[in-house]
Order: sequence, then structure tokens, then C-alpha cells
Amino acid sequence: MAFPQPRPKGTQLPKHLLRTVDCQQGAVRAVRFNADGNYILTCGSDKSLKLWSVSRGTLLKTYAGHGYEVLEADSSYDNSQLCSCSSDKTVVLWDVATGQVTRKLRGHAGKVNCVQFNEEATVILSGSIDGTVRCWDTRSRRMEPIQILDEARDGVSSLKVSEHELVTGSVDGRVRRYDLRMGQLHVDFIGSPITCICFSRDGQCTLSSSLDSAVRLLDKSTGEMLGEYTGHVNKGYKLDCCLSDKDTHVLSCSEDGHVYYWDLVEGSLTLKLPVGKAVVQSLSFHPTEPCLLTAMEGHVQDATLQEVGERQVVVGGEARASPAAVLKQHRLVRVIPQPEVSHLEQDGVESARGFRAAGRSDLPLHMPLGSLLFLIVTSFPLFLVEV
Repeated sequence: MAFPQPRPKGTQLPKHLLRTVDCQQGAVRAVRFNADGNYILTCGSDKSLKLWSVSRGTLLKTYAGHGYEVLEADSSYDNSQLCSCSSDKTVVLWDVATGQVTRKLRGHAGKVNCVQFNEEATVILSGSIDGTVRCWDTRSRRMEPIQILDEARDGVSSLKVSEHELVTGSVDGRVRRYDLRMGQLHVDFIGSPITCICFSRDGQCTLSSSLDSAVRLLDKSTGEMLGEYTGHVNKGYKLDCCLSDKDTHVLSCSEDGHVYYWDLVEGSLTLKLPVGKAVVQSLSFHPTEPCLLTAMEGHVQDATLQEVGERQVVVGGEARASPAAVLKQHRLVRVIPQPEVSHLEQDGVESARGFRAAGRSDLPLHMPLGSLLFLIVTSFPLFLVEV
């Protein structure tokens, strides 16, 4: 007779402020975990990229070589290489151990907003305000991109790659999913400039945030809108969004100094985490642990950990159904219409933060001088070290 499976534990959301670190990089444009969550990358307006240890909270290496502020970075699966992009229109490939520039890739006509390795770290993909995504071969000495994707009608603000698929978000208000194996392009119209795009952990859905202060969950294969999450403020800044490590909650930065958590299934606001008084521009969730990183300016208020009961997305105590499957069981599915005229072809109005919704491929990357904020729930000891 087999014993029953133990009841799954409730979801633990990161609420306790463990540490605040002054990165001494000017404005922290982006903060990212590496692939296994043991290291942290911070991108600064002082043209530097920094690598940090999670377990010790110490600075491991500083990478200098860009001519202007660093906007995004990514690490290879084996942690031997880093790639970064900058407002200087370049993409740089770094050797982690030596800190030296392995290759500096030029070709974009404007600043490069986003960059990422493919799964094997053989290709770097970069998106720019020039409206193109360029694919670079890291094993070749050839300086030209091996492929250019130029379907976007405005600047590419965000991209993510997963196995044979690439998803991009653009200022033209469209989510584009490229099936590189089949040579197909799927386009979903959102209607507002997109600031961030990502896949769900199971790869069945895409999550996008846009300048109409909304985060939307779309079924990857059909384009159906499975969920819409509102309540935060996103009117003029390029803000991050993501899913928690178990696909149970949707997270988003906000211009009001908070990080917002929504229940993925119900769409209700689970937690409004106060971080400070300035804009929370960047965040990154640990790949396997309830651990959150945020980057912003100003002081951060301490918060305590509170266990939040999880809506069960568990079958037999082990396997989890995909967000798409769960949402389709709990709510009606709405289809996003495809209008005849693009939102950005209409008269655009410049927001208070300088973001032009039409006629300009220039994403705002405003970020006052700030700090890297570690909001972590972990089982191992961490210590604050001044750097």
C-alpha cells in the first residue's frame, strides 16, 4: 500500500528585505540572476557591468568596455561568458574569468535595449531601437550578424529566447513570436507600447507589460488572452515583469515604488510590496527559489515574510499543469482583436516621462541614481558587505 503524497506547501512570496547594496554604478539599469541563480549581474549608467555572489553578497568582478550606459546583460549556461548591450549601439561578449572583451559586435543603428544568449550560448540575440533583432554567432570571428529580423515597425524593447522560439516586444504594440525551426512568425497585437516580454516557466504562455499600466498573459500557440493584471503604474518607464518560480504569481515593477504580485489564476492582487519612493524599474526572480531582486533609487522599508496559501496547480502532488490549462478551466478566454490601423500609426502623445508613443523608436531608460535591492527568502545565510 502506497502512502499518499504529502500536501504541497503554500507559496512563499519574497517579502523580507535582506540587504540593500549600493552598487556604485550610478543608475542601475537592470539586475539579473544568472542561469542557476548563484550569481547576479547589474548594469550601470557608469558604463560598467558587475558580477556579484549571491551566497556571500560580494562583488566578484567589474567589466568595463562599453562607451555608454549598459542596458541589459545575460550569462551563458556554463557561466564562462557574459554578453551585454549598451546605448553605444554595441553588443559585447565577455570572458568571465579574465574580465576581458572577447568580441565587440557592431551593426545596430541605435542603442541596444535587450540581449540574450541562446540555450547553448552559441548565438547572441540583440534587439534595438532601430527596429531589428540581430543574431550573432559567438563561435565565429565574423563580425556581421548571421540573421537580421526586421519585421518590427518600431523599436524592439524586449526579447526572450527559449529552445527554438524567440519572442519580442516592440514599441509598435505587438508581440512577435518566431518559430526558428519552422520559419514561422506569429504576431499578437496589444495596442500599447510594450516594455517587457517573457515566457512562462513551462514555455506555454507569454507575459508582457505595456505602457497602459497592464500586464497580459497570452497563450503562446493561439494568442488568446488568458489574464490581464492591473493596479500598478506604468505610464512612462521601461519596467520589468516576470512570473514566480512556480508560475503561480505574476510580478511587475511600478512607478509608485512598489512591486505588485497577482495570483495567476484569479487575477487578484495578492501583495503590494513597498520598496521605496522612487520608480522600481528592474526585477529578477530566482529560477528555483522564492528570491527576488529589485533595482531602484531611494530607501527601502523592511518587510517580513508571510506565507501565502497557494491555489493548487498540482496534480498528484508533483506535476503542475501549465498556466494556460489552469486558466482555461477557471475563466472565459478572450481573444485580442487585430485592428486595421496600428496604435502607433495614430496620433501619439508624449508622456510626462518623455516617452513618445508614436513616430519615435526611443524607449525611455530613465533611472535615477539607485541601489540594488535584494528581497530574498532563502535557507542559506547571506551577509552584507560594503563595496
